[in-house]
Amino acid sequence: MSKAVHEASVTDLSGESGSSAAAERLNPRRWLLLAVLFLVGTSSATDRVVISVLLEPIKREFGVSDAQLGLLSGLSFAVLYSVLGLPIARWADRGDRRRLITIALSVWSGMTVVCAAAGNFWQLLIARIGVGAGEAGATPPAQALIVDYFPAELRARAIAIFASSGTAGYLLGLMVGSQLVSHYGWRETLTIFGLAGFLIAALAYGMLEEPRRARHAGNAGSSEDFAASMRRLMAKPAFVRLLLGHTLYNFAAYGALLFVPTYLTRVLGIPVGKVGLYYGFVTALSVLIGSLAGGWLCDWLVSRDKRWIAWFPAAGFALATIPDSLMFLSSDFTVFLWVSLLGGILLNMALPTAFAAVHAVCGNARRATAIALVLFAGNLLGFGLGPAATGLLSDLFGSHFGVEGLRYAVLLVMALTLPAAAAIYSAAEALPGDLEA
Repeated sequence: MSKAVHEASVTDLSGESGSSAAAERLNPRRWLLLAVLFLVGTSSATDRVVISVLLEPIKREFGVSDAQLGLLSGLSFAVLYSVLGLPIARWADRGDRRRLITIALSVWSGMTVVCAAAGNFWQLLIARIGVGAGEAGATPPAQALIVDYFPAELRARAIAIFASSGTAGYLLGLMVGSQLVSHYGWRETLTIFGLAGFLIAALAYGMLEEPRRARHAGNAGSSEDFAASMRRLMAKPAFVRLLLGHTLYNFAAYGALLFVPTYLTRVLGIPVGKVGLYYGFVTALSVLIGSLAGGWLCDWLVSRDKRWIAWFPAAGFALATIPDSLMFLSSDFTVFLWVSLLGGILLNMALPTAFAAVHAVCGNARRATAIALVLFAGNLLGFGLGPAATGLLSDLFGSHFGVEGLRYAVLLVMALTLPAAAAIYSAAEALPGDLEA
């Protein structure tokens, strides 16, 4: 394809030219590019989550506490992920997002392999920080590309599909990871997943397109400086409330859900291979149903009242609090799986649309920066401190209740989805005045 034809096709893809709305919806190339970004998101989630099925063998090998496991699975990853997220997002708002995604994927895949070579717990912790540094370059530029690839009426669905890559990665991390660790060990498991990431990086570099290159002849991106972007975002009440809601959700979800495999093996006595197979399948099914149904339903509701972009995820988070608490009260694995399926569907209906709400108010000049800010707070305070807090609570309760201490810890942390729902619901009040294309 000649350069001129390629640039014209990318311009059509971004929605700045094209013959009809129907043709825009049926354009197959945008869905192919979304599929590539889906693989990127899957790799990111797999390398992030697989650590959850490796915690018990790591604990046995290095002789560490649950609090240290919480640091390894949460805070170690979140430190550089959060700190680097904002400067990387500024690059994404100004530069070549395809190149950024490729570099980031290569870094986190390489550091995953380095984790496998750790000689002690602290070396593993440092290498895990490197994984987080690489993954800081994944979600903000990927979501910004999706917004450029798809017209407004399809964005909630497209972001929902991309968000479901997180569960595809969760599924691989749990189901495949649990089988690999059972047969080969935790080091070999990390090596296999890290090497697979390099293949996806090559695919991303060869196939992704940068729409702003065609639109602006390579001199694209936001001219708004970082301080101005931050002032604009923080002056929007809807954005601030959405930011709070995302942060509380991440604390609850990552704090509790990362300990689910450990909870099932330690408290219910389920073998790790069975946990990965059955819980992984239920998780994948809940994301498939929740993300696709939620994206479609939210787009339909928003076409009738813009405030549904906040009402919808708030309702999903609030309703999910019930099954996501009840599942930790049952000691029957089958009951746990069924209740987990319901809670997972509700959460996965809500989460992608909560990101779509951020895009609705942030403005085109600061999309990646807005998502990076959400991830900065959500991951540093949520993913970083959530598992650490759960681990500390588990150690505290465990001194009085034994293995049941972990049950009480995850119950307490999971309950924070309710205030997360309240914060996002309150964003709807300010939404009409804060909307920005």
